[in-house]
Order: sequence, then structure tokens, then C-alpha cells
Amino acid sequence: MILGIGVDVVDIARFEATLERTPKLMERLFTEGERGLPVQSLAARFAAKEAVAKALGAPAGLDHREAEVRRGEGGRPELRITGRAAEVAYDLRVKRWHISLSHDAGVAVAYVIAEG
Repeated sequence: MILGIGVDVVDIARFEATLERTPKLMERLFTEGERGLPVQSLAARFAAKEAVAKALGAPAGLDHREAEVRRGEGGRPELRITGRAAEVAYDLRVKRWHISLSHDAGVAVAYVIAEG
């Protein structure tokens, strides 16, 4: 059963300019394992973090680093949820996450489904 769904779109050039203007933002938004990726991949991961929050109902107190996008088997993206986000997911009885990322024509998009 689908418990929540989230989607987010990010303008890659605008996102890159924001990261350049505010260097400490990289550490506030991304885990150590996510840093160092190309900007379009970072933009897609940021979109995924926002989509996770939406799928959880946008509860207060979430940290962007609590949703980490990792490369799974065959390069497929996977979510690792920790902290407050994991607590909310547990309370909602989320058992599985589905994620899709894409970037093209200057935008990055992420879809996230929370399944129970």
C-alpha cells in the first residue's frame, strides 16, 4: 500500500549558483558519501530529499542529511533514511522506499514513494 508520494524539481544552474554562493550549504544538505558528485547528480539528490519530506507529510524537524541517496545494485538509486525521518517513517509504518531520479535539459527531478 502506498503511504506517501513526493516529487520535486530543481533548476540545475540555479542550484549550482546557490552552492557556489554558499559553500557551507554542501555540508548542510549532503552526507559525506554524496559530496563530490557532479552538480546535476547533487541537484537530483536534493530533489530526492525534498520528495522524501513530502512523502512523509513534511513533518517538522527533518534534516536533509537524514535522506541519503546511494547507488544500489546495478547503479540503481536507493534511499537510506535515518534520524527524525526514520522515526516518522516508522510511525507511518513505511516498509519500503521507491525512488527515481533524472536530469536533463537543465532540470533534475526525483519521485519518491513510501510503501507500507
